[in-house]
Amino acid sequence: MQLILQNLIGGLQMGSIYALIALGYTMVYGIVKLINFAHGDVMMVGSYVVYWVMTTSVITALSQTNPAVAIALAVLAGIVFCIVLGILMDKIAYKPLRNAPRISALITAIGISMTLQITIQLIFGSSQLKFPNIIPSIVLFKVGRKPVKLLEVLTTVISIALMIGLNFFVKKTRTGKAMRAVSEDQGAAQLMGIDHNKIVSITFAIGCGLAAVGAVFYAQKVVYIKPLLGSMPGLKAFVAAVLGGIGSIPGAVLGGFIIGIAETFMKYYASDYVDALVFGILILVLLFKPSGIMGHKVREKV
Repeated sequence: MQLILQNLIGGLQMGSIYALIALGYTMVYGIVKLINFAHGDVMMVGSYVVYWVMTTSVITALSQTNPAVAIALAVLAGIVFCIVLGILMDKIAYKPLRNAPRISALITAIGISMTLQITIQLIFGSSQLKFPNIIPSIVLFKVGRKPVKLLEVLTTVISIALMIGLNFFVKKTRTGKAMRAVSEDQGAAQLMGIDHNKIVSITFAIGCGLAAVGAVFYAQKVVYIKPLLGSMPGLKAFVAAVLGGIGSIPGAVLGGFIIGIAETFMKYYASDYVDALVFGILILVLLFKPSGIMGHKVREKV
C-alpha cells in the first residue's frame, strides 16, 4: 500500500506537468485543428528565460535580500516571454497558413521547433546548465520511507488550481465563450462578429503561458536544462492530449495524469521501458479509440 501511495504521489507530480503542456496542444487543436509540435520547445525556452533572469546581476543581488520577489520576477518573465513567443508564432508562422493544407502547418511547426532549439544552442551553447534552486528542498512529510517534498506538493496544487481557473475562464468569461464558439463552428462565429484571429492568438498565449509554468516545475525536478529539454515532455504531453481526447480540455488533464502515473509506476518496475509504454499507449488509443477518452467522433464529408 505504501509503495502504491509513493508512486501515486510521484505520478501526480509528473501528471500535473504533462497536463499543463497538453492543454496547449488540445486548445490550439480545438480552435484551428493544428498540432503545434513546437509547443514542447516553447516550454524549453521558458526554462532558459527563467534561468537567464535568475543569473542576471540585478536579480542575483535581489535574491540575497528578498528571494521570493526575485523568484517571482524570474518566473513572471518566463511566462510573459512564452506568451509573447506564442502570439508571434501564430502571427508570423501560422496565420498565413490558415487556409492552407494541414500538412503545411504541420511542417511549419516542425520548422519552428528546430529553429527554437538551434537558437537556444547559439545563445547558451549545447551543454546542459544547472537550473537555479527556485523551490527549496523541504520535506513536508513521509509516506513510508519516501520523503514528500515541497516541490511535489506545489507542482500538483498549483497545476490543479491553474486547470480549474482555465476551465472557469473557458466556460464563464466572454472570451472563453468566444473560444468555444470558434471551436464549434468557425464560420458561424465569424458571422456573429467574433474575431477569429484574435481568439486564436489568445489561445496560443494561454497555452504557452501554461507551458512556461510547467517548464519551471519540470526544470526544477530534472535540475539541469538543455536545448532538447522540451522534446520528450512535449511528445508525452501530446500523447496525453490524444489519450484524453485532443480538443477536450478535461481530456487533456485526465490524459496527463494517466500518463504521469503510468510512467511513474513503470519506472519502478521496468525503468528501461518507460518511453515504450507511453508511446505504446498512443498506438493503442489510435487503434481502438482514436477520439480519446473524452473526445467526440467527428464525421467529415468527403
